[in-house]
Amino acid sequence: MTDVANKTKRYEPEEITQKDVTKAYLRWHFANEIPHSFDRYLAASLLYALMPILRKLYKDDDDLRAAYQRQLLFFNTQLTWGGGVITGLMASMESQRAEQEANNEEITMTDDLMYNTKAGLMGALAGIGDAIDSGTIQYIFIAIAIPWAQQGSALGALFPFVAFATYQVLIGLFFARQSFKMGSNATGLMASAGIQTMIELLSILGLFMMGILAGNYVKVSSTFEFSISGRPFVLQDILDSILPGILPLAVVLGVYWYYTKYGLKVTRALLWLTGILIVLAAVGIL
Repeated sequence: MTDVANKTKRYEPEEITQKDVTKAYLRWHFANEIPHSFDRYLAASLLYALMPILRKLYKDDDDLRAAYQRQLLFFNTQLTWGGGVITGLMASMESQRAEQEANNEEITMTDDLMYNTKAGLMGALAGIGDAIDSGTIQYIFIAIAIPWAQQGSALGALFPFVAFATYQVLIGLFFARQSFKMGSNATGLMASAGIQTMIELLSILGLFMMGILAGNYVKVSSTFEFSISGRPFVLQDILDSILPGILPLAVVLGVYWYYTKYGLKVTRALLWLTGILIVLAAVGIL
C-alpha cells in the first residue's frame, strides 16, 4: 500500500498554467510549416508545441511516449483559429487525462476522444480561419497600405506584413488561452454570440474592402464614341453619369462568376480575361 501511494505521489502531474499554454502556442506558431510531411501533415508541429506541457504532465516514460504518439497522428488546420483553439484544447484534455491516470480513475479522456475532437475541429476551424485571416484581414491591411506604396513609401510594403503577422500571433494566443480555460467546452467558443458577431462583421467589412479595392484599383474604361447630328456620343461619359465604375465592377463580377462556375483556376481565368479585353480593345469598345 505504501509503495502504491508513493508511486502515485511521485508521478503526480504538475499544474499547467496560462504561461505554459502561451509557450505552447508560440512554439506551434513559429514551427507550423517546418516539419510538414505528407503522411502526418502538421502533427509534428502540434507535438512540438505540446512537448513541454506533456513533460510536466507525464513523469512516467511509457505514459509520455503514449502521449507523444497520441498527438503525432495526422493533423492539418489553419494557423491561428484552428491551431490556437486546438493547441489550448489539447493542453486542457491532456491535463485532465494525466490527472485521471495519476488518481487511478476511469479514463474518460481516451485517445479516440482526443483525436476525434481534433479531427472534428480542424477542418471547420480552418475554413473559418482562412476566410477571416487570409480572405479578409490580410486584404484590409493591404488596402490600408496601398496609398503609401503608390507614394513610394517603404511603409506600404512593410505595414501589411508586420500588421498581419502581429495580428496572427495575438489572435492565436487569444484562442489558445481561451480554449484552455474553457477546457472541454472550448468548442462553444466558436459558437458563442460574440465570436459569431465578429465573424459576420469582419465578413461584411471584407466585402466593403473588396469593393473599394475594385473601384479604385481595377481600371477599365471605354473608348467607344461616335457623333449623332454633329454631337459627340461618348459611351464612358454616359456610363459615368448613370453608373460610375460599372465596367470595373463588371470585370470583377465576371471573374467571380467564372470562379464559382469553373473553380479557382486562376491562370485560365487570367488568360480568358486577357483575351476578352484584347478583342474588345481591338474593336474599339475598350
